[in-house]
Amino acid sequence: MRIHTYLLPTCVMCTFLVVQFKSVSAEMFSALADMESLVSTEFELVKQLDNYIQEEETRLKRLRGFLEEYESLYHEASADVSKYLANPVNAYLLVKRLTSDWKKVEKVVTQNAGSDFVKNITHHQSLVRFPSDEDLKGAAVALIRLQDTYKLDTHALADGKLLGTKYSRQLTAGDCWELGRQSYNNGDHYHTVLWMGEALNKFEEETNKTVSREEILEYLAFSTYVQGNVKEALQLTNELLKTIPFHQRALENKKHYEELLREQGIIPPSGEATDVSMEMREPFDTANLKLTKPKGTHGLPIDEWNNYEKLCRGEKLMDPKIEGQLHCRYVTNNVPFFFIQPVKMEEAYLKPLIVIYHDVITDEEIETVKQLAKPRFKRTTVRNSVTGKVETVKYRISKAAFLKDSEHDYVLKISRRIGLITGLDMATAEDLQVCNYGIGGHYEPHFDYARKQETIGFNKDTGWRNRIATWLFYMSNVEAGGATVFPTLNVALWPQKGSAAFWYNLHLNGEGNVNTRHAACPVLTGSKWVSNKWIHELNQEFRRPCGLQFDAEM
Repeated sequence: MRIHTYLLPTCVMCTFLVVQFKSVSAEMFSALADMESLVSTEFELVKQLDNYIQEEETRLKRLRGFLEEYESLYHEASADVSKYLANPVNAYLLVKRLTSDWKKVEKVVTQNAGSDFVKNITHHQSLVRFPSDEDLKGAAVALIRLQDTYKLDTHALADGKLLGTKYSRQLTAGDCWELGRQSYNNGDHYHTVLWMGEALNKFEEETNKTVSREEILEYLAFSTYVQGNVKEALQLTNELLKTIPFHQRALENKKHYEELLREQGIIPPSGEATDVSMEMREPFDTANLKLTKPKGTHGLPIDEWNNYEKLCRGEKLMDPKIEGQLHCRYVTNNVPFFFIQPVKMEEAYLKPLIVIYHDVITDEEIETVKQLAKPRFKRTTVRNSVTGKVETVKYRISKAAFLKDSEHDYVLKISRRIGLITGLDMATAEDLQVCNYGIGGHYEPHFDYARKQETIGFNKDTGWRNRIATWLFYMSNVEAGGATVFPTLNVALWPQKGSAAFWYNLHLNGEGNVNTRHAACPVLTGSKWVSNKWIHELNQEFRRPCGLQFDAEM
């Protein structure tokens, strides 16, 4: 007698079917007794085949659900792409849909003969642009940054609300879980707890589950423990073990948490009765936990960092007496052209002098500059003060391109206009830098000039010396966020299309002015476009001569 094994086509979700047929010397139909066993065989085949078909129908139903969701979201986005992507939640969800969510689609498709379809999609990835896992990470970090800077409530943000206004559809439990997972991978257990907690509560409300409860609990329990909430971590771990009793890591953590609680006297020694409940409260509320937010001052004094965030949120910090000394006026700088059309100047601060010039770049010039810059956009960099190399950093999130005066008549006219307004020689100014800020795009507090302790300065080879001044065009309005702030001066400049900010980075004696440390606040909603000119010391000797006093202002 020989044993033959037959395997029905299977998918990942369905049970492998192994049917054994016994071959005998005489045909089975010749004896009804032998035939009777075939009825049982057929019943088993029907049952397994029915299970397989149900799994396939479920798979196709899931794919139909994915299709309907992607179609719905595409129509929503394509109605007004710029407006849709101006919302950081929408931008995050778009990246998520095309990274982690799309991997779910691929997984369902490859469970059967859909692998050819996936190969075809993979082939087209070389022809169309797909976001990477790094894009997903960046989008998640940006959303967390906005949450912290603007003090956005986790639940409100998950409901699609920004500052009380509903901008987007709600996040699913899976969306919240992904934010929590990204936070966990970055070692940020504070935000892991916030977002996994939100994911858990949304999970209970969802009809069509977007993530498993076990996945949420595993992250949530451990991060709750890391944040110092041992009892709650034990409760969450117990909840996980109800579903997966032999979860090895959870069993080890449970033992560890119990030992810590016994040492703290919260629960009695092993074997003794306790009145302390080890059951998780529902709904899960992070407000019942003690959570420690990561300190993100990035080398700044804590007061200056707090001022930075307050100014970004629109809190008025400037002394009313100082504000009362600021004026607006028309200026000509003795330039004949400006006698006909004076320039509107608004004082933002007096010492150091920070001003805003209004209506100094036209819409046509703005659009031309943007179109010239877009094809050459690259991730913005900073120069390492020790090595002199340029590098990307987490504290500056935007893309930029540099335009030379010779590239277009408008670029040349803009450069000349800056020279006429400021009275400075533009021959030693850097090329026009054009920037666009992405999801939560920002540039944390920094100096535009090279400080003495920095071994490598700007344009060392040209001999232009340090950056004496900064000119910053605002080429778009920003719906929320995106201000330019000076934390030590309590100054906030809000983007207004067609206007430009100007300030001197150096004292009259050439020393750097530490009060010019400034930042670009994260963009909450909208798209922020700016362009700037950094003007250097060389050739400015008679245009901005040295003062007799260290802190003299011009």
